[in-house]
Amino acid sequence: MQALHEEVLRQKKLPEVGQTVRSKKYGTLWRVMEKREVWQDIADDPETGDPRLVPAIYLAYWRIRKGVRPGIGKMLGYAYTLYDNTFESNWDIVGEESEGRFYAEIGERYPRESRTI
Repeated sequence: MQALHEEVLRQKKLPEVGQTVRSKKYGTLWRVMEKREVWQDIADDPETGDPRLVPAIYLAYWRIRKGVRPGIGKMLGYAYTLYDNTFESNWDIVGEESEGRFYAEIGERYPRESRTI
């Protein structure tokens, strides 16, 4: 990972793949499914008019729903740079204890089959 992209991850405190986040607006739970290093275009340089690119981290989210198996359903993706605060203003990283309760409920709905060999 390039140092510039690592700086975005460090300063923005972005979640890792597999972590769960909660939408501040709707209260829905989303799982981080993918993380990519990308370059985001910003406003052209005012002096020269040249286009500019800045390092960004793209995160893809999958909406967690009771009774729906992982990977099926709605997905979203956003790129985060050092020059915006969209992650902090839209998402909260969810703690491990609340994730466990949710998946215990799913496990009750989809019990594992007992197998004998």
